[in-house]
Amino acid sequence: MENSTAEKGIPGQEQQAAGVGILLQIMMLVLSFVVGHVLRRHKFYYLPEASASLLIGLIVGGLANISDTETSIRAWFNFHEEFFFLFLLPPIIFQSGFSLSPKPFFSNFGAIVSFAIVGTFISSVVTGVLVYLGGLMYLMYRLPFVECLMFGALISATDPVTVLSIFQELGTDMNLYALVFGESVLNDAMAISLYRTMSIVRSNDPSGQNIFMVIVRFLETFVGSMSSGVGVGFTSALLFKYAGLDIDNLQNLECCLFVLFPYFSYMLAEGLSLSGIVSILFTGMVMKHYTYSNLSENSQHFVSDFFHLISSLAETFIFIYMGFDIAMEKHSWSHLGFIFFSILFIAVARAANVFSCAYLVNLVRPSHRQIPLKHQKALCYSGLRGAMAFALALQSVHDLQEGHGQIIFTATTAIVVLTVLLIGGSTGTMLEALQVVGDGHDAHFGEGFDGNKGYIPTTCDEDGTPGSKIRMKLREFHKSAASFSELDRNYLTPFFTSQNGDNDDEEDDGTMPSSRRGGFQAQ
Repeated sequence: MENSTAEKGIPGQEQQAAGVGILLQIMMLVLSFVVGHVLRRHKFYYLPEASASLLIGLIVGGLANISDTETSIRAWFNFHEEFFFLFLLPPIIFQSGFSLSPKPFFSNFGAIVSFAIVGTFISSVVTGVLVYLGGLMYLMYRLPFVECLMFGALISATDPVTVLSIFQELGTDMNLYALVFGESVLNDAMAISLYRTMSIVRSNDPSGQNIFMVIVRFLETFVGSMSSGVGVGFTSALLFKYAGLDIDNLQNLECCLFVLFPYFSYMLAEGLSLSGIVSILFTGMVMKHYTYSNLSENSQHFVSDFFHLISSLAETFIFIYMGFDIAMEKHSWSHLGFIFFSILFIAVARAANVFSCAYLVNLVRPSHRQIPLKHQKALCYSGLRGAMAFALALQSVHDLQEGHGQIIFTATTAIVVLTVLLIGGSTGTMLEALQVVGDGHDAHFGEGFDGNKGYIPTTCDEDGTPGSKIRMKLREFHKSAASFSELDRNYLTPFFTSQNGDNDDEEDDGTMPSSRRGGFQAQ
């Protein structure tokens, strides 16, 4: 404390430390992008870009630890949580929703919603219950049941940026890509809503902790945040449709307003005590589908490149910081049993999530649209943890007392690093072993994809016809999906855009997305 006070008394000392810290961060970012480019150029899939960023942070932090400048470097690399939640996370989440292409997403919409909503709930509950039972059996540090459910919720947030990058490079099946990417997008919203719900339940009196109130709290968080985001997205669409900004001398204003709307959505939800992350996610989806087509062509190129740029910078910085944090900060490494068994439990929960939801989806699908077992295995393997799990774990340090939050934060950081390094590095081998690459698919929609029906008969193993009940469910599902598509094409798109609703086919050229969680973008 005395040294820090003395440093603050020196004029310009803080500014110099901040300047050196920013310089160090920029150098690591530059190094990370250069190394990632070299790895991709030489098709070295055993060390993906995210893994390289983590290792760079680990190396710099490790060097600082063994040198005499550890205290100074920690001060230079001062990381504020407000900076993380207000500036790093929102562009990543917005880009996830903004980069969704309707054709592959809605062709597999039922399966994606099943994995992201039902599957995430299953994964969260299974993880929480297993962690609680592990504590009762003295296998790991014992946490209260509600805190175990909070940990299960936050650690169920997947971020398969590394896997998706390799999917693109190897040209895997487009259906599988749509399932993995779509699940990861909606999964974030579900995970944060479950975490917020459990946090509210924990802070309330035990008398109010009944199942009905838990459901009400969850619906309040999820539906309220989603409605807020969708409302802001529709408002932006109407503004850009009628304001007449798509002319040459107003393109700067057009781009500025477009960039401000996502942050408006985020701050509005936070101000209403809802989830800004869920809100900005749905704002991105609505703005891409409706607002984007109301922009001029030059503005469309700019906003697409801009959000892809800042989301790549933010995500790279987060992975660097995670590696740096492990080397520099004091974690609860004494609870190695908690980390070890948590890894086993989330693997079990992931398997329960994927295979149970795939079974339910295949029940209501005809035989020629079944999700193949090899795709289920690849989906199960793709459950890496990343920025969202790290963000919620960072928040748990303040939400949970008695060091429980620090234990969860340490375990989550370790799980993120291990899954990115081990699973991310072995993804190429896994895809080849499962034979889901190199089977006639190129970078465009593969032979096993139909833009209107999703899976088509390329892996049909069954000859039987579904029963009457299954046919009835399937008919109702198709009817509801067709009704929404017709509603969007006949009413929503003409009302919110200045085009006729055919722009989706023009935008979606079937190309794989960019390597970092950039979504279905044309190259």
